[in-house]
Amino acid sequence: MSQFTLSRRHFLASTAGFIALHPFSANATTNQAHLRIMETTDLHVHVFPYDYYADKPRDTVGLARTASLIKNIRDEATNSMLIDNGDFLQGNPMGDYIAYERGMKEGDAHPIITAMNAVGYDAATIGNHEFNYGIDFLMKSMAGAEFETVLSNISLEQGGTPREDKTLFKPYSILEREITDGAGEKHMIKVGVIGFTPPQVMNWDRRHLEGNVQARDIVETAKAFVPQMKEEGADIIIALSHSGIGAADHSDGMENASVPLAAVDGIDAVLTGHHHRVFPSSAYDGMAGVDVANGTIMGKPAAMGGFWGSHMGLIDLMLERSGNEWKIVSHATEARPISKRNEDRSITALVESQQDVLASVQKEHDETLAYVRRAVGKTDAPLHSYFALVADDPSVQIVSIAQLWYIEQMMKGTEHEGLPILSAAAPFKAGGRGGPEYYTDVAKGDVAIKNVSDLYLYPNTVRAVRVTGQEVKDWLERSAGIYNQVETGKADQVLLNPDFPSYNFDVMDGVTYQIDLSQPSKFDPKGNLVNADANRIVNLMFDGEPLDLNAEFIIATNNYRAGGGGKFPGAMGDTIVFEGPDTNRDVIVRYIVEKGTISPRADANWTFAPLPGTSVLFDTGPKAADYADSVEGVSIAPAGEGPDGFARFRIDL
Repeated sequence: MSQFTLSRRHFLASTAGFIALHPFSANATTNQAHLRIMETTDLHVHVFPYDYYADKPRDTVGLARTASLIKNIRDEATNSMLIDNGDFLQGNPMGDYIAYERGMKEGDAHPIITAMNAVGYDAATIGNHEFNYGIDFLMKSMAGAEFETVLSNISLEQGGTPREDKTLFKPYSILEREITDGAGEKHMIKVGVIGFTPPQVMNWDRRHLEGNVQARDIVETAKAFVPQMKEEGADIIIALSHSGIGAADHSDGMENASVPLAAVDGIDAVLTGHHHRVFPSSAYDGMAGVDVANGTIMGKPAAMGGFWGSHMGLIDLMLERSGNEWKIVSHATEARPISKRNEDRSITALVESQQDVLASVQKEHDETLAYVRRAVGKTDAPLHSYFALVADDPSVQIVSIAQLWYIEQMMKGTEHEGLPILSAAAPFKAGGRGGPEYYTDVAKGDVAIKNVSDLYLYPNTVRAVRVTGQEVKDWLERSAGIYNQVETGKADQVLLNPDFPSYNFDVMDGVTYQIDLSQPSKFDPKGNLVNADANRIVNLMFDGEPLDLNAEFIIATNNYRAGGGGKFPGAMGDTIVFEGPDTNRDVIVRYIVEKGTISPRADANWTFAPLPGTSVLFDTGPKAADYADSVEGVSIAPAGEGPDGFARFRIDL
């Protein structure tokens, strides 16, 4: 049964006298009114259904598509409001184009704000990514908004209490709206909206914010302002929580505070986001304070509308008038998608784009296409992955270097500052089932933004974990499971295990090591421990000395790996010390833009341990022949043709 069915059943069961002519169309009585609250969140400048990195249309994203869902709701509802929950100003090449290339002068219109004006929002809050380009850029961008912008926990000057703060934006707004009840009578209602962003933004964007603004705890701020909103006549209060659905127990300064926020007395509904997930959904089953079946957090209706325009969050409220006050008597929540994934993994669009929304930013879309196709930096060495599974590789190296550059900045001012930082990255395009053309191959010279998708396929976000030296070693042992065990003194043995995906072959920068292929693998391809005493990783060194297995390290990686993806020791979700707001792709782009010219030469920090008289064979793309002579740390020679269009090469160990 779908989540929509479950939530809707709760609404119908709790609303007496409902007539099922159309969902929520005929259920309000004389003293009742049905109000539909629509939410978008984490748009990240996605207006067009287009992937600028891949330079092709994409049916799973775009406010222009979400706008069709919004129009449908407006067409079928007597009373509705539209709210955005933040992170709309940054996150794709259009956002970078405006920030880095075109700029924002006084009076300029930002394309995402133009599109949001075209859709017709009532209010929005500010997410953490709105600060990525600095406060001046943010304020100039928001000057063109034709909707209320609220943010309560970021201030220019902090007072003794949140109420005494001089906030960057209005902390809240009370929107007076005319609504029509079930008898057709019109009434005024005061809807309070209050916004919150993670206080961690002070660390994430320290270079823009330190010394300029201050942040408060989300729940502390809510407890101060919500009573004031009630005092000023708010009938209902909606929390715009750009904060994920996390733990139920409040702790000071918590990033994902939507559950304890929902528990604040006086808040009637919660719009959440930041996590790029959908609520209601089974992803939140069993979480304390969360009722997926009824679509509530701490008993309050809540919604999270995915990301990049993938969904529209919807909260249906049945309001009842008592004297001059309104109260909620029943509710329902859902998240409506703009597309669906079929059993064969193909995508079917469920709505078409609203043409007026597309037209509002067509010029900026065209300019962004030119931007992503134009060089934003240079590489003084080719970036290819033909030998990424057998030698230190430039395409993996640039990802690893960019992650390291980013996490070094993020650790400053934290309790983890001073710990040595390593970086783990894996090749995504490395042949296999993708075929002999499925490799990264960026020529020496200009690098365009769209080339970054060739370097990093997935929209992962950056994470950091804190691990021991032993976990560093076992992490590498897990990676080394990609190789078959070989017999010393034997020629032309098959090197790669075809059941081991390349994205689980992490290479680690910041240490040096060798892989002894004569040893059995410590882990099987699924990450299960199978040979506890095996030691493929030998001569593991840090800073020129044998790595201390009891020392502690920070490893820069991605959310998939840090959260347990691939089942790597030290990366099972319990060692995460930093959850970055930025995608790995964005970090690579920023690194290239800042450096101008990158030098991603492999430094051969890992190699195979010598095995005299032993050779192995592996298959790669035919174009690998162009680079075979330049691979560092290993002797590679052609060995004829492989199957299915691949080329075969030999390594003498």
